[in-house]
Amino acid sequence: MTPRILLLTTLAMLAFAGNSLLCRIALRDTAIDPASFTGVRLLGGALTLWLLMLRRERRAIPDGDWYGAAALFVYAAAFSFAYLHLDAGTGALLLFGAVQLSMIVWGLIRGERFGHWQVLGLILAMGGLVFLLLPGSSTPSWRAALLMLASGVAWGIYSLRGRRTANPLNATAGNFVRAVPLGILLSLSVWNQLQWDIPGLVYALLSGALASGVGYAIWYSALPGLTAIQAASVQLSVPLLTAVAGALLLGEALTDRLLIAGTAILCGIALVMLTRKPEPS
Repeated sequence: MTPRILLLTTLAMLAFAGNSLLCRIALRDTAIDPASFTGVRLLGGALTLWLLMLRRERRAIPDGDWYGAAALFVYAAAFSFAYLHLDAGTGALLLFGAVQLSMIVWGLIRGERFGHWQVLGLILAMGGLVFLLLPGSSTPSWRAALLMLASGVAWGIYSLRGRRTANPLNATAGNFVRAVPLGILLSLSVWNQLQWDIPGLVYALLSGALASGVGYAIWYSALPGLTAIQAASVQLSVPLLTAVAGALLLGEALTDRLLIAGTAILCGIALVMLTRKPEPS
């Protein structure tokens, strides 16, 4: 991995962690509601990605489709509502755990063969997730946890669809543009509950424009220099980065349950990602 790719990858992971922190700060410390945060985030991401697309190619046309836009919208909306009741680190762990596990399960459905270590890794990751959600004083809200798991599955679906596109930046710009009307419909459906203030809107715009728009563009620049396994595995650093940043910046506790469950989930997924798959017989 070259120094340039390492730098781009590091910046992208910080941007991904930043999304969780910005959403958590906005919903905890400002007046903005989850629907408004979602809509402004999607709008900020759409505008930023459109400008980046036009900067690269003046006559560029947004790609993507409504299936991808729907998955993106479900991810963003469930993400925002879940962070009403989740710490930043717990939310990121549930999100990226669900992303990776959903992609692994899809591989199994498609007939991929797993070796013994990969099966052990899958069991370890699932066990960590179950342990995180077991009843106890530090158990996250079930409703919020399920929303974040749904968000992770939606992002996993979006990522799987994105593997088939030849131009990820244009596709993501087009999907964000299509997702904006869905965000408007969400806001209209909860019109009486909408509220916001200037700090909340700023956090939502930063999440959409920088952590999502610029973050995704940086990630796409790094991807050509990474193997598929490296690209999948490096994202496992995001929950750790988010949990540490949440503790330092937001005063959130690093509970024993979170540390144990996080270690099991991340180690389990790493086993699946890094273990050589068996050769077909």
